[in-house]
Amino acid sequence: MPPKKKVEEKKILLGRPGNNLKAGIVGLANVGKSTFFQAITRCPLGNPANYPFATIDPEEARVVVPSPRFDNLCDIYGDPPSKIPAHLTVYDIAGLTKGASAGEGLGNAFLSHIRAVDSIYQVVRCFDDAEIIHIEGDVDPVRDLEIISTELRLKDIEFAEKHLESLHKITKKGGQSLEVKQKREETELVERIIQLLKDGQRVANQTWTVKEVEAINSMFLLTAKPTIYLINLSERDYIRKKNKHLLRIKEWVDKYSPGDVIIPFSVCLEEKLSHMSEEEAAEELKTLNTTSALPKIITTMRTKLDLISFFTCGTGKEIREWTIRQGTKAPAAAGVIHNDLQNTFILADIMKYNDLAETRDDKAVKAAGKLLQKGKDYVMEDGDICYFRAGAGKT
Repeated sequence: MPPKKKVEEKKILLGRPGNNLKAGIVGLANVGKSTFFQAITRCPLGNPANYPFATIDPEEARVVVPSPRFDNLCDIYGDPPSKIPAHLTVYDIAGLTKGASAGEGLGNAFLSHIRAVDSIYQVVRCFDDAEIIHIEGDVDPVRDLEIISTELRLKDIEFAEKHLESLHKITKKGGQSLEVKQKREETELVERIIQLLKDGQRVANQTWTVKEVEAINSMFLLTAKPTIYLINLSERDYIRKKNKHLLRIKEWVDKYSPGDVIIPFSVCLEEKLSHMSEEEAAEELKTLNTTSALPKIITTMRTKLDLISFFTCGTGKEIREWTIRQGTKAPAAAGVIHNDLQNTFILADIMKYNDLAETRDDKAVKAAGKLLQKGKDYVMEDGDICYFRAGAGKT
């Protein structure tokens, strides 16, 4: 008999499934979180102030995702009356302090707010300013990284040990039932996680099997969330791309959060740009011979969350960029537009963005035989331009 064909396990991501995922801005008090929130969202919701815990409840706003493809499609289709770009939901979370895992400061509220988001922007202060008090007394970004890492790991150890207690209640019954066998396997996993956390590592930076990911996701661990480290420099250091702390930060991230992204930026510069028109901001950046870090900060987080885009277009109608998770099939993508489209899905007419961008004419794409018809098993690709056919007709 021929050997059985190996079936690949479907990849399951750590964290909550879905398309409407949220990023939380995290850091010690007075490192620039709320000012960053105001700059990235261009709104005054935050409450920056020169004292700890100025932000009590997490503020929320939607951030437009920079998309040259979206802008180009709007141009191709003659600047339609309705233009809806993709967005990312961002939360400004209260500043953490040492001892938060034990309830110090706003500890418990802070940690519950982190538990509610899907990813973390961790703001790390690398600028000196006598007028902005550092809660620990001086600027030492590696010490700050260790404080936050310790508090999140301690809380995760607490979560994991409680979960372990519930597993022990079942495994102590003994027997060889399927449930007991599964709980024994899960017990071994949780014990490994606890030891890993005690060793200073994050859950998100490890390799897990599909079955292990399912168990970890049920625990909602703080260190299982993808993280981007935002290094807040002075405007001068950002422009000259130098700072005495950067090498030490990289060494720490490589050791304790391997694979995670470090993005230097300047809250001071971004805050200044946020009060200018697009034209004024562009002129200022040209004068300074630098660029804004915000587009990279936003698009990198979408990649971290495994999010991609598809588009719906029409001359004189609407251009819209939709957000889905990598690996989403066509019916589920149609369901992002409307549930009925998923339930009555027939097929999808797909154009590739590059094909349309090359000809700038959807009729030419069709004439070249590059309009593809895809059924229920089609896995969406980033940049697909879609026309979904459903039971009630073409939409």
